[in-house]
Amino acid sequence: MNISKKGEYALRTLINLGLASEAGRTLVQVSELADNERLPLKFLEQIMRALKAGGFVKSERGKYGGYRLGKPARSITIGSVVRAIDGPLAPIGCVSQTSYEQCSCPDEAHCGLRMIMLDVRNAISGILDRYTLADVVGVTAEKLRRSDIPLPFSDEAKAAKMERLQSHLGRRAAQHRRALRLDEREGVLFRLLGDYAI
Repeated sequence: MNISKKGEYALRTLINLGLASEAGRTLVQVSELADNERLPLKFLEQIMRALKAGGFVKSERGKYGGYRLGKPARSITIGSVVRAIDGPLAPIGCVSQTSYEQCSCPDEAHCGLRMIMLDVRNAISGILDRYTLADVVGVTAEKLRRSDIPLPFSDEAKAAKMERLQSHLGRRAAQHRRALRLDEREGVLFRLLGDYAI
């Protein structure tokens, strides 16, 4: 089993929607989600369509529209999202419970490879189906709070982002003012001739 970039981005986006809900936001625009996780917008739009088709998110159109979770975070397992986006969790088709494919070996019931891959599928499924989106959001939110980092999409996060932007713009303006000040020692003649008088 390998989680694709699409699956990874889908999970990260759902976690962000859960965090936004925790912060009191009812809707989040796809551009905000892409910006927050530094994801390609067009690719994320495709992922959001797949998540919507799977019932994981709902959307509202309009100027103030956006996305929200389509059902309670406690009812969304990580395994169900991975299956919806990337397909079965089983490493080989003959051990899949959702997409079984007949094995090519002559005696499937006694196949050693099938037995070990069944254990692998059960371990992966056991972990991914045990944890819900609410579990992951809760742990993430707690870790952010312990580190004194505001939840994404909260008013505090927006204020911190504006403060960082203003600080950055202030530094850029100061650099620009320093660049405009001319010093005779910066000129070509000074470098070639040293101290000179015109």
